[in-house]
Amino acid sequence: MDFNTKLVHGDFEADPETGAILPPIHQVATYVLEEIGRDKGFDYSRATNPTREHLEKHLALIEGGRYAVAFASGMAAADAATKLLKAGDHIVVSDDVYGGVTRLFNQILTDFGLSFTFVDTSNPEAVSAAVTDTTKMLWVETPTNPLLKVTDLDAMTKIAKKHNLTFLVDSTFATPVYLQPLKEGADIVLHSTTKYLSGHNQLIGGALITNDKKIAERMQFVQKSVGAVPSPWDCWLTMLGIKTLHIRMEQHTENAKRVAVFLEAHEKVSKVNYPGTSGMISFELSGGISAATHVMNNLRVFRLAESLGAVESMVTHPATMTHASVPKEEREARGFKDGLIRLSVGIEAVEDLVDDLKAALKGV
Repeated sequence: MDFNTKLVHGDFEADPETGAILPPIHQVATYVLEEIGRDKGFDYSRATNPTREHLEKHLALIEGGRYAVAFASGMAAADAATKLLKAGDHIVVSDDVYGGVTRLFNQILTDFGLSFTFVDTSNPEAVSAAVTDTTKMLWVETPTNPLLKVTDLDAMTKIAKKHNLTFLVDSTFATPVYLQPLKEGADIVLHSTTKYLSGHNQLIGGALITNDKKIAERMQFVQKSVGAVPSPWDCWLTMLGIKTLHIRMEQHTENAKRVAVFLEAHEKVSKVNYPGTSGMISFELSGGISAATHVMNNLRVFRLAESLGAVESMVTHPATMTHASVPKEEREARGFKDGLIRLSVGIEAVEDLVDDLKAALKGV
């Protein structure tokens, strides 16, 4: 079956009771048992829910995986992945990683005996040098947030196998349309389903996908025990978003390429970061933070907002928004300045997006 067909249909044929073309929303907390010790596969929705199960099967299918476990947010999924570790373990992490992950690692999980080294994972030598005797996991985000650095997953797989590391890839920016890390040797793929997969700014969600049965069983146990599960309604909406993912990503990418070309040619723009796929761009202005502030406050089609990956175009100031919890010296060490602007290019008419940026830049 072609990938685009998988996105539209998943593995759902039709509801056996009604013939409904979409999976029903099982908005229910508990289930009646047939008798003691016998049920229909469900007993309590924190543990299992038919709508969530449909989403998990759909996610596994489009990532080329055997198992998927859905969570209430991308950060809940990230936290669950660390439950594969124990006190004393060490993780090598992409340095230019989402600020919420940095906050989770440095301000919460270090209190539980985990340690972290942030390195430029686009440099395999730096990754190899960061591995120690206690390293148990390699955590890669590609493209990164917000500098959009790209990591060679084949090189990372070789390092992970050499040192017997669990290899996790946060592929939120790339989506399965452009990258399927399990096929490149990753053990776990992480998604914030809030972003491109759902695609419409309508929910919060996350997921982990794997081919490893032991990892899947551990994640399912964490999901059940911790209870950070998405609602049936959010699962259903995510499946609805996935159906148009390939079409949306084509338009996001086409628009972003046009916007990137415009920014590259603009005399007031000093640097543009764009890997060539998806709708994410970041850039710096020669006028620094004051110029960046003016631009962000004067955009009208681009909405000043925290998130990304939706049909609406959004602009974010990483230093005070998504990465505000990362100390300034750490941000600068990772290569981005306070004047960095991040764009999530939507699917509007690209002429309107360019005109919006052109007008905002004119006043700098």
